[in-house]
Amino acid sequence: MEDILTLARKAISGDAIAQCNLGLCYEQGNGVRQDYNEAFKWYSLAAQGGNIPAIFNVGLCYYYGRGVAKNYNEAAKWYQYAASNGFARAQNDLGLCYEQGKGVPQSYFEAARWYSLAAQQGYAIAQCNLGSFYENGRGVERNYYLAVEWYKRSANQGNARAQNNLGVCYEKGNGVPKSYFEAVKWYSLAAQQGHAQAQYNLGCCYDFGKGVMKNHYEAFRLYDLAARQGYAKAQYNLALCYADGEGTSQNYAQAVYWYQKASEQGLAMAQCNLGVCYENGNGVRKDLSMAVYWYRMAAQNGDQTAKENLRKLGYRL
Repeated sequence: MEDILTLARKAISGDAIAQCNLGLCYEQGNGVRQDYNEAFKWYSLAAQGGNIPAIFNVGLCYYYGRGVAKNYNEAAKWYQYAASNGFARAQNDLGLCYEQGKGVPQSYFEAARWYSLAAQQGYAIAQCNLGSFYENGRGVERNYYLAVEWYKRSANQGNARAQNNLGVCYEKGNGVPKSYFEAVKWYSLAAQQGHAQAQYNLGCCYDFGKGVMKNHYEAFRLYDLAARQGYAKAQYNLALCYADGEGTSQNYAQAVYWYQKASEQGLAMAQCNLGVCYENGNGVRKDLSMAVYWYRMAAQNGDQTAKENLRKLGYRL
């Protein structure tokens, strides 16, 4: 990109490409002090000149409330204009608006249509989104084979979510022959990019010896990485590792800590185990009232063990 002074002169003279690029500089703080208001101003001027990336960026400003009040209706309007002109990221983001019902009426059919247009242009995020729609039958008829096809296209571009989802397809045998080896391969690629669910899934593979040699130390490491990103199932499994001393030294206090984290996210298994800790005084001071509290929370979330524990203690749900 040109130096900022040259870029500014061109932008002031009405060059729409320069105006869009100057807006990007202000948005990212490249060569100038970051200023969302200035970014929005220059994107808007470029958009008036018909610059399609700028039109999309105006939509982004409205979507996230950068330099202008957040307004999903306005965001969708600008996305629509850019998407209708073939801008792949705008097509994907308009699909997301339809999927979530932000600024437009919620419609999986419309979401799938826009994801498909972006995916056909090779936009990796849209390819993953379209794969997910085929996997779950949203807006299209469920088709695991097409789900795998789109996940592969996205995964081969390095999209971590698609790599993880493709790993799940191989682990379950959805759309492909079941292969734990292939599942581990794709989980590993996503985990290396810091994808929390993939780290958890790969941890389970090491924990139970699926596609790799069983290794509790590696499972613990991966659960820990995912747990620290807030992934509830990983927090629960990490707590189990501490409670059982698998892959690490036994530490009931740490087990309680991670059960608590997962429980706060509503994971019933963790809530039940946290109740057990309070009932037995493992890693925490024995407290029957707290045990009952967590058993009830778990029971309300459908945990049968928690319901049985409450019955044994003479309590009702």
